[in-house]
Amino acid sequence: MDAHARLLSVNVGRPRPNPWKGLRATGIDKHPVDGPVAVAAPGPKGTGAVGLAGDRVYDVRNHGGDDQAVYAYAREDLDGWQEELGRELDNGSFGENLTTTGLDVNGALIGERWRIGPDVVLEVSCARIPCGTFQGWLDREGWIRRFTEAALPGAYLRVVTPGELHAGDAVEVVHRPDHDVTVASSFRAVTTEPQLLPGLLAADALPEEIKELVRRRTRA
Repeated sequence: MDAHARLLSVNVGRPRPNPWKGLRATGIDKHPVDGPVAVAAPGPKGTGAVGLAGDRVYDVRNHGGDDQAVYAYAREDLDGWQEELGRELDNGSFGENLTTTGLDVNGALIGERWRIGPDVVLEVSCARIPCGTFQGWLDREGWIRRFTEAALPGAYLRVVTPGELHAGDAVEVVHRPDHDVTVASSFRAVTTEPQLLPGLLAADALPEEIKELVRRRTRA
């Protein structure tokens, strides 16, 4: 991690129609906001609540809740996709709440904790799995497959200590657990490299639903 890791932007969604999943709306259309944004644990999945004030999800079965309270993506990875896709990708283009710089988001360990600004502490919980809404939003045929191949999924985070987030806030890794399960390796395990699945259980901070998936798929 760079000593100058920080938030480039804090992005909040505006609801828009979701023809790609047959839902009334999606919150993937996120844009940077000025000023502070309150962040707090949203509670269990199922209500549409997420960690950032003023934001929400609409696919309540698959998104939202404490384990997916905040989604972070690195500007460096957006820049790589921008070059590949041949189009400008503004901060928030992937539906991320936090666009970071100087931070290896995909190399972060599951259970790693980040202090952002003076007060907020977030914990890395799992990788983002691409869905039809994401592919439709980018209007790119084969996007789910390409995103999966690249294994640069970005990280979902839990809120450990609530507070306010601001663009420009410094990000400091304040805890790294004693295992080697990263955001990227956990993503590959559940998508393209099932041989990695048994090792995921070393990461106690993984969401229970992912642990159960691992147990199911590795059961003799």
